[in-house]
Amino acid sequence: MRGLQGKRVIVTGGGSGIGREVCKRFAEEGSEVAVFDLNADGAAETVSLIEANGGKASAYTVDIADRAAVDSAVTAFEAGGPIDVLVNNAGWDVAKPFLDTDVALWDKIIAINLYGPLHMHHAVLPGMVKNGGGRVVNIASDAGRVGSSGEAVYSACKGGIISFSKTVARELARKGVQVNTVSPGPTDTALFASFAEGEAGVKIAEGLKRAIPMKRLGQPEDYPGIVCFLASEDAGFITGQVISVSGGLSMHG
Repeated sequence: MRGLQGKRVIVTGGGSGIGREVCKRFAEEGSEVAVFDLNADGAAETVSLIEANGGKASAYTVDIADRAAVDSAVTAFEAGGPIDVLVNNAGWDVAKPFLDTDVALWDKIIAINLYGPLHMHHAVLPGMVKNGGGRVVNIASDAGRVGSSGEAVYSACKGGIISFSKTVARELARKGVQVNTVSPGPTDTALFASFAEGEAGVKIAEGLKRAIPMKRLGQPEDYPGIVCFLASEDAGFITGQVISVSGGLSMHG
């Protein structure tokens, strides 16, 4: 894709799953990747995979729910040059009916899935504005577009990120900052595996597979292409958009 060579990219949750595949693809396109993840070993493994393939990457152990930790890591990476691309991918959830949850669980889900991306935007965007522009790609979820049983608070966070992304895209369009959202459907990741535990979870998982027109779950490798496209020069006139990647499970006009 055009324009990714030499770009400096932050990917949160880059230590596994979709985030790892996104990191690897940016590196293949010639970008320098900062892997932000709470799991230090996972982040280091992603860096090793990139370096083994001739790419350039560095690992940062970051809890995105901790604003001080976010500021410290962003400052450290920014010391090497401007940040061109931010991918907010990190997320977390526990599948439970809403009435079986409690405030402590809500707080953790919101801290990671809503406050985490807010912290990242607030830390990174001033530099992008100062430098004349940049790209942000937020990984939301189709749960935030159409809802998902057992994921009420997570869905609320992802719906919030979709609306937030559109608002920031409007506010910063004249500053050269483009903000778009990729909205995955059910994907074969550790998060989905935890969701599918137990008899009820297995039934929901099998039902989702049957409902997807392409008759399979998404794989982490299904997402890097659209993420890198939205960060590339080929997407130079696209901002404020939400693109579902769900095998046709969700079709929005």
